[in-house]
Amino acid sequence: MKNTIAARIADFLKGYPPFSLLNEDQLLAVSGEVKVIYLEKGKPVFKQGEKGHNLFYVVNKGAIALEKMNNSEVEAIDKCDEGDIFGLRPLFARENYLINARADEESIIYGISIENFKPIIEGNFRVADFLMQSFASNTRNPYSSENKGQLVSTIDNSIRQSSTNLFELQPAPITRKVVKVSPTTPIQKVAALMSEKRATAVLVVENDIPQGIITSEVFRDMIAGGNFGIQSSASQIMSSPVICYPKSITIAQAQITMMKHRIRHICITRDGTPNTKVIGILSEHNILVSEGHNPSILMRAIKNSDSTKELKKIRNKVTLLLKGYLENNIPLTHISRIIFELNDATIKRIIERCIKKIPSPPPANFAWLSLGSQGRKEQLLQTDQDNAIIFEDVPSENLEETRNYFLELARKVNKRLNIIGYDYCPVDTMARNSNWCRSLSEWKEHSAKWIDRSGNDELLLSSIFFDYDITYGDVTLSNRLSDHIFENIRDNKRFISFMGATALRNPSPVGFFRQFLVEQNGENKNTFDIKKRAITPITDAGRLLILHHQVKNISNTAERFEKLAQLEPNNKELFLSCSYTSKALLKFRTRQGLLHRDSGRYIQLANLTKEEKMKLKRCFKTIRDVQELIKYRFGISNYM
Repeated sequence: MKNTIAARIADFLKGYPPFSLLNEDQLLAVSGEVKVIYLEKGKPVFKQGEKGHNLFYVVNKGAIALEKMNNSEVEAIDKCDEGDIFGLRPLFARENYLINARADEESIIYGISIENFKPIIEGNFRVADFLMQSFASNTRNPYSSENKGQLVSTIDNSIRQSSTNLFELQPAPITRKVVKVSPTTPIQKVAALMSEKRATAVLVVENDIPQGIITSEVFRDMIAGGNFGIQSSASQIMSSPVICYPKSITIAQAQITMMKHRIRHICITRDGTPNTKVIGILSEHNILVSEGHNPSILMRAIKNSDSTKELKKIRNKVTLLLKGYLENNIPLTHISRIIFELNDATIKRIIERCIKKIPSPPPANFAWLSLGSQGRKEQLLQTDQDNAIIFEDVPSENLEETRNYFLELARKVNKRLNIIGYDYCPVDTMARNSNWCRSLSEWKEHSAKWIDRSGNDELLLSSIFFDYDITYGDVTLSNRLSDHIFENIRDNKRFISFMGATALRNPSPVGFFRQFLVEQNGENKNTFDIKKRAITPITDAGRLLILHHQVKNISNTAERFEKLAQLEPNNKELFLSCSYTSKALLKFRTRQGLLHRDSGRYIQLANLTKEEKMKLKRCFKTIRDVQELIKYRFGISNYM
């Protein structure tokens, strides 16, 4: 008779890693041995210093607080909610617990037998990898100051901390169209196939399981040497066993494997062993060709490009580079820096080429500013362009002539940016618009008006100049404007209060019943707007708080919160959580954009896994917490 309780537990567990990696029989076997534990609020699961249990735990309902005792004071480490794992120390180390775990609210947790689960770990490297990383961080929380992010990557911490060439950590480029023959195929036919398909290697298979490999080198060495006749079978000359890897193999792994075994081809199978079906082949040539996605090579290509068409091709390679980094879980900090530099170099090259297309040189010093997400070094996908020009003050009789020159330059630049994939700004916040192409004195005058009036539109306009990066030209112009703006907002409590209210316009993205708030009408009805409801609130909060401290020259949201953690040690954990949240949301949007080939802004919730929804909800909690801090710090009684 079917165990219905075990089936219900299995149905819950399969939605979360590492249980989602188990087959049905394994999952039911684990679920049949689960210990269901009910906890009242405040009830401990285990205490710091207590001997390890013979179980590790999964939260079914409620929340479990993880805490550490430091000099008789309780330090909050993390909070685990639905689907989260904790208490892994007894699984990997014969040591007492180093933290407390207690019910933060009325909760139900599942106890998983360590003895029963160990054989699964030993037979499934992906399960072992996930749990080892969870254990290595001491806590499930990617927000913790010491271990933030360790759970969302399969990259070893030593790699994570290094500045090694990230090209080598990309997934290796696999050829899916494999030339295959049976062991009894005559060598003559094998040679004909290789010639016809222009293949450098043929896999010898039985029922699609790899038995051996025949390469062009084998023909040269064996056939030319007269050791075998053309009617000999493939099995007589093939190299065996075949070196196999799963499709997740990185370029670095492939290079090392090829050097170690002195081979030029690697067979790709479903599980990375010779016991499962072939899904592709990787050659040394594939790797050499893929070096075209090396960031240093792309940077040189951008700087040497002579046409917009060529830059568009390079931009497509940058997108492939980004996709590779995300697939291989490279830390977002590294990804953002590399993609920003490539984007920045692209814009700079376009400006350089456009200046050459105008008969006369610029009539005055100027600065091209990248605004919005590119200005914050957060534009991973090609979204719309936001930019402006500041030019130095000129005599009044030359002002319009000077402006017209820079408007002509901007039209050329904006057009070429659009050709390579950056959409025009829907509200025309671009340098080709005379409102965004002004002299330094004009910019000072207008920014002072924005700050003085402090309406919604004025706040939006003035905030733009807190999120910029100079891409080309005279940096002293942008610095002088920034100094002017900061001087105007110094001790301006009214302006800061209005900014605080603006930062609270988008409250927590989940409703009373912890359901996602979705769009109610329009073409994006029933989708979740991750930009408006999640990314913008955390961005606004970081901008407001860093301006409150009068800190200049930090525009990136994650870096702003990391600086705030230094400035306010008492809020360190919250601000580091905000830093992680900003990166997690950006990464999530980028993945969605690459998957659906759009901006990633509007998300169909039905397409998300339970794990993805839970990760988003953790981010939303951080947004709610930092908004509460803003509300009380600046005395804001409502969200308007």
